[in-house]
Parts: sequence; structure tokens; C-alpha cells
Amino acid sequence: MDEIEKLKIMTGEGDTDLLSLLYADAVEFVLSYTNRTVLPDALKKTVRDLAVVALNRMGTEGESGRSEGGESYSFVDAPGHIYGVLDRYRLARVGGYAFEKKPDAGLLP
Repeated sequence: MDEIEKLKIMTGEGDTDLLSLLYADAVEFVLSYTNRTVLPDALKKTVRDLAVVALNRMGTEGESGRSEGGESYSFVDAPGHIYGVLDRYRLARVGGYAFEKKPDAGLLP
């Protein structure tokens, strides 16, 4: 099952184009935040979580809070647990460069 199918199940959203766009944006954010060029498999769930947050935030962009019908809502960019996971995979920059170990391509042990 691919990531877009998983997002469909998680959200109930049927618009594949929208989910693909949100997923691609989430991948781009994660790679930028972690200073990586390749998405580690361990971050795929975090990317899906960010895509779900983005879907749920649609229509409320730029708002920090809202009050309707006696109920109050406040928004954050992303839940803290997401940043906690991303921080564990973030590469430090040294001299303007982030040194990332690339997966070995067909090398025998």
C-alpha cells in the first residue's frame, strides 16, 4: 500500500491529487527541516502526520485561534511530538554543509 492510499484511509479524503500535493509538501518540509536529501523510512509516518495536519488546517491558514458557538480552538504549526521526531533525524550543518550518509547501492558486506 502506498503512502497516498494510507492517507485516504486515515482521512477519508478521496481527492488523490490533493493528498498527493499535501504529501509532497510534507516531504519537502521534512527534508528541508532535517537538512537531508533522502527521506529515511523512519520518517514516512511523520510525513503522513504532517500531511493530515495540513489537510485539517485547510481553510484556517494564518489563524492562531478561533471561537465559534461557545467553543474555542487554538492552532499550532504542527504538534510538538512531530518536531520531537524530526529533531532526532536533523543533521547538523558544518561550514554550511550537512553531511548525510547515502544508502549504499549494491555493495556487498
